[in-house]
Amino acid sequence: MNKPKIIAYLKPSCGWSMGVRAVMKKYDLPFEDRDIINRPDQFEEMVHKTGQTKQPTLEINGQMLPDVSGDEVEAYLLANGLVSPNTKLPDAPTNQPCAHEMPAGAPMAFKR
Repeated sequence: MNKPKIIAYLKPSCGWSMGVRAVMKKYDLPFEDRDIINRPDQFEEMVHKTGQTKQPTLEINGQMLPDVSGDEVEAYLLANGLVSPNTKLPDAPTNQPCAHEMPAGAPMAFKR
């Protein structure tokens, strides 16, 4: 099976981005990791190609997948026959936001 050409527009450390990287590792897929935080030119390239600013955004064999989770990327790869199913576990959650976007627990109220 030929490996797809993948360009991934990602943040260096973000739950969603780490999930996409975990899927790439799970299927041993080489990809170009474009840093949209430290490289403004790569962010602008992503916006130019998609017309939007959300990430992760992937280009897989010329098809743009904007604002996707690792789960969505994996589903796309499997549905399009770009990878074969396997039982490896990803090394990071594949559908989780950045830590600062996680919902906070409900405050505890104590009565006296």
